[in-house]
Amino acid sequence: MTAHNIGFVGTRFAGTDGVSLESAKWAQILWDHRNVSYWYAGKLDRDPAISMEIPEAYFYDRENLLINEQVFGVRTRTPRITKKLYELSEYLKGTLYDFVEKFDIEIMIVQNALCIPMHIPLGLAITHFIAETGFPTIAHHHDFYWERSRFAVNAVEDILRMAFPPSLPSIQHVTINSFAQHDLSWRTGESSILVPNVLDFETGPPPDDDWTVDMRGEIGLDGDDILLLQPTRVVPRKGIEHSISLVSQLKNPKCKLVVSHESGDEGDEYLTALKELAVNQGVDLRFIHTRVGEIRKTDEHGQKMYTLGDVYAIADFITYPSLYEGFGNALLEAFYYRKPVLVNRYSIFVADIEPRGFEVIKMDGFLTRDVVDNVRLVLEDNEYRERMVSHNYELCKAFFSYSVLRRKLRALVTNFTGMEDL
Repeated sequence: MTAHNIGFVGTRFAGTDGVSLESAKWAQILWDHRNVSYWYAGKLDRDPAISMEIPEAYFYDRENLLINEQVFGVRTRTPRITKKLYELSEYLKGTLYDFVEKFDIEIMIVQNALCIPMHIPLGLAITHFIAETGFPTIAHHHDFYWERSRFAVNAVEDILRMAFPPSLPSIQHVTINSFAQHDLSWRTGESSILVPNVLDFETGPPPDDDWTVDMRGEIGLDGDDILLLQPTRVVPRKGIEHSISLVSQLKNPKCKLVVSHESGDEGDEYLTALKELAVNQGVDLRFIHTRVGEIRKTDEHGQKMYTLGDVYAIADFITYPSLYEGFGNALLEAFYYRKPVLVNRYSIFVADIEPRGFEVIKMDGFLTRDVVDNVRLVLEDNEYRERMVSHNYELCKAFFSYSVLRRKLRALVTNFTGMEDL
């Protein structure tokens, strides 16, 4: 078995965003088979000894933000912006050459930087680097620009068609759902390998411990309260108003709706609307993002900080009424922590997850009396609930586990090396 130096390239590998989390899972599988992963990005929380942080490659870099302001929402760009864009791209290309040379990289894995134009100069730099070197590259695409209305009107269509993603012979494309796979083929003629998001279902979550025992009290709940968890950011596409309506219609004062994440970068108007809706419908709605972090710790005020896994562990039911998802990590997490879940039948769920036979409570854009009654049944019938979550867990072991990712990565790496390395 031959070990390889793998270079992960993106705008950010830090925190708990989906790209960072999935990249870490890929690196873990590769590491299990002696491949060593190195990291290149504009923002990093990886070991400095195996990483190269280039601030100009971060999508919140000032120069990049100025470029984005000038090229989105308009149809033409100035010569000055074109020059700035290519100058920054040339600089970043040079840093990619440095990264590959410093760590003796043999295979590059580009995470989302060649599909969604959050950082156009970086996408251009990567494209030019691959074109100049023929470098073996796996391009892992989580979101395409044509899926987001914010990029529909732009002055860089020429660059988007060239670099997001590029069509080069040394690139293997990876998509995370079948719709993206079909769209990529239809728009660019490029084939791709579908690699779904995964969790370690072979191992399973850790058992409850002393840290989670007092969590309900720490976030202001009584021991007999029923915790319905909305494990998402507070953005409109998450459909949190449906979760509020569900709790209202359950008509049980013990039911509390807890939201784990904050608003993100889309403003607070939706958050304000949700709070007003909850008050009007008499729903106990709590936002606990200030108590949830990446690791367990005690903050400067002496309060415990919990992980998202801790929140899942104490939840009784998961609400997931999203209008759109690229895949649905929170749904997999609900299955992983053996929790029943309400799902709004978003398109990727319908195409890639539902046909596997998962047992969830489904809604089609709106709540019905049957949906509410089914949620009530799951909350009250322990035997029914246990049968449901056990069934879902076993399905995930077959279709969304690390073993699935291991097989997919083996094929991708073997295509470059000619030998099975995983």
